[in-house]
Amino acid sequence: METFQNKVVWITGASSGIGECFAKALTAKGAKLILSSRRREELERVKKGLNATDSDVFILPLDLLDTSKVDELTKQVIDKFGRIDVLINNGGVSQRSLVKDTPVSIDRSIMEVNYFGTIALTKSVLPYMIQQQSGQIIVISSIVGKFGFYLRSAYSASKHALMGFFDSLRMEVYKDNIKILIVCPGKIRTNISMNAVTSDGSKHSKMDESTVKGLSPEACVEQILNGVKNNKEEIFVGGKEIFALLIKRFFPRLFSKMIRKQKAE
Repeated sequence: METFQNKVVWITGASSGIGECFAKALTAKGAKLILSSRRREELERVKKGLNATDSDVFILPLDLLDTSKVDELTKQVIDKFGRIDVLINNGGVSQRSLVKDTPVSIDRSIMEVNYFGTIALTKSVLPYMIQQQSGQIIVISSIVGKFGFYLRSAYSASKHALMGFFDSLRMEVYKDNIKILIVCPGKIRTNISMNAVTSDGSKHSKMDESTVKGLSPEACVEQILNGVKNNKEEIFVGGKEIFALLIKRFFPRLFSKMIRKQKAE
């Protein structure tokens, strides 16, 4: 995709962080946006900060924990814009709890949002992309979609699941000119740790020290859009933590020793 001019782009998790930065960057590139997250008031705030007309930005609240009406929402997008060129699966929730302390109900809710919610929306949009014989799906996974880490068992599992699903889908829709980019961010300076789920379902409400020092969401989005431009299938975005992926691949025993010494936060 060489340009986003007049492309219809649906962004989940658009009320803050990476999603909000996507909205700003793509508005500047002339895209027409659908902004989704649970909180309408935050979506309205994001919309007000964009240099765009009302006809080019459509606010569509969506809770990935409940996708029973996802086909209805997709139809609203089609009725308004006639097509969907890009789906950015950015919505999700992180975790901060030990396996031994976390009830299965919390594991299920995290998986429901990050995995089942994401694939439900993708499956709803997919027939329209197949019909128009074009499309781009951007999936925000994580480096913990490649390896596990302290306090993130269910979160890591959900991101591993996304990797397998979208790698498979990429092969199936190649003939339909639908491209899929999986993004594995490391530490990005967003509120992800603040909103992370704890063992009792409450918010973590703390900013991880490493997150504060992370890459800015603006820089993250810039790298993702370069990945789209360069027709990448998978990219890793972040700081020095990204090198852990190379160490795991080529020196797995060393990786195991190193990762255990990392601060659990």
